[in-house]
Amino acid sequence: MKLFSQKLKVINIGLESFMKGLIDGGAETVNAEFRPPLNFDFKLMEKVKKNSAKIAKANKKALSKVLNAKPVLIGLDKAINVVPGMKRNLILHSGPPIKWKDMCGPMRGGIICALMYEGKAKNFKEAERLAASGKIKYAPCHEHSAVGPMAGIISPSMPVFIIKNEKDGNCAYATMNEGLGKVLRYGAFSADVIKRLKWMETVLYPALKDAVKEFGKIDLKSIVAQALHMGDEVHNRNRAATSLFYRIIAPRIIKTAKDVQTAASVLDFINGNDHFFLNLSMALAKASLDAARDIKDSSMAVVMARNGTEFGVQLSGTGNKWFTGMAPVPDALYFPGFSKKDANRDIGDSSITETNGFGGFAIAASPSIVQFVGGKAADALSYTLKMYEITIGENNVYQIPYLDFRGTPTGIDAIKVVEKGILPFIDTGVAHKKPGIGQVGAGVLSAPKEPFIKAFEYFVRKI
Repeated sequence: MKLFSQKLKVINIGLESFMKGLIDGGAETVNAEFRPPLNFDFKLMEKVKKNSAKIAKANKKALSKVLNAKPVLIGLDKAINVVPGMKRNLILHSGPPIKWKDMCGPMRGGIICALMYEGKAKNFKEAERLAASGKIKYAPCHEHSAVGPMAGIISPSMPVFIIKNEKDGNCAYATMNEGLGKVLRYGAFSADVIKRLKWMETVLYPALKDAVKEFGKIDLKSIVAQALHMGDEVHNRNRAATSLFYRIIAPRIIKTAKDVQTAASVLDFINGNDHFFLNLSMALAKASLDAARDIKDSSMAVVMARNGTEFGVQLSGTGNKWFTGMAPVPDALYFPGFSKKDANRDIGDSSITETNGFGGFAIAASPSIVQFVGGKAADALSYTLKMYEITIGENNVYQIPYLDFRGTPTGIDAIKVVEKGILPFIDTGVAHKKPGIGQVGAGVLSAPKEPFIKAFEYFVRKI
């Protein structure tokens, strides 16, 4: 009975508009962020409860595989020599499986560029005919222990980094990063793009290969950990990570390069490409997460990847099966002259970084990223805090200074995603939807719900 004689303090659950009358009336009000669960078969949740101990044990094991991984850069080689299952007529791409006829513009542009780079076609028309002829085979990078940003194209002659998880012995592979703008991974295929790729193959690759061989191995996990303390989230912002890598590799390049001009050109290229470490961060995440595959009864995601048409998810406990849904278009800051109507749907394997506990999941360590969409530093903090609600644990190495060095949220649990209605947060680049144009912006998005609902339902029925 004393309620109405006291100053009201109200927690609003539901639509924020409900708060207006309370605020207008002078009531102290806070809005609880309420999200209903995703629309799945609710009967399955009873089965989850009955098997909760078994699932928790499996998830703990899967997470420990990721946390204890020791990814190191051990060398470079041509894809045909080291990538498992690579063939002369095979081109790898980002995201889940897709046929040529269903590929988006940037992926088609990247494949056209790769075919001309490989010398299999002289021009755009020849390359397009060959790509559609059935003579060229396509497969996801993820099905060949590899990852690729944006279109994710890996062709046989392309040099790749070799990252070994010393804890479990598995390897992962990724190409070298070309830089931003008009590049193959964004679907560009002009003469200058191919010229750069050839320089990377004939100058950059040998120099880096010799330098890494001279060093022995490079601990990539420690670089990510340091970069998170320096303002990177190591997906869309890699300035610190690239600088740290540069400090390690520069003396070896100078020592092993065939001449001063070669050393200077290689060091200038790395120094001028803040995203150079991106491909390494993706490969170290891939090597860490692949160690957590095939753990019976684990609902932890080991892959989130996009091919520009579909968004795909794989879980530890469901083998190599893909669960897909339509890829969204990012909210982004666009380059002058471009807008959302020019943007392709989200594309790339780079969301493997979020899957491993950094990238968008660690965006509180890099609040500058939210400026892409007019956000504030508080928004970056909010995004990271939400991710703790859908993950199995916290990282033992990757930490966020602003949260008193709390470990980043790591190990996406498909059960928690659908039960809480909170979707993984990702920051990303944006490609033009037409082939040949390249990058048009950068932004953020949440993963679509469909892949997680499908993964959850399949996983639970399989228990």
